[in-house]
Amino acid sequence: MHKKNMFASILVFFVGFASMAQSATGAPPPPAPPGPPGFPIDNGLIALFILALGYGVYKSYKLSQKKA
Repeated sequence: MHKKNMFASILVFFVGFASMAQSATGAPPPPAPPGPPGFPIDNGLIALFILALGYGVYKSYKLSQKKA
């Protein structure tokens, strides 16, 4: 019984290894070009921070009301 389990484990390992070794195109695609200069990455960051702070205050208030 132990030999069957070991054989099945080795077979699954090698099938997975062989399938990952195959490549459909042969080479990975080229990387995407960078965005335009001055492209903002922080749109809405301040609004997200304010919402997170408000939600934290709300949850803290609800938790303190629950204990009292």
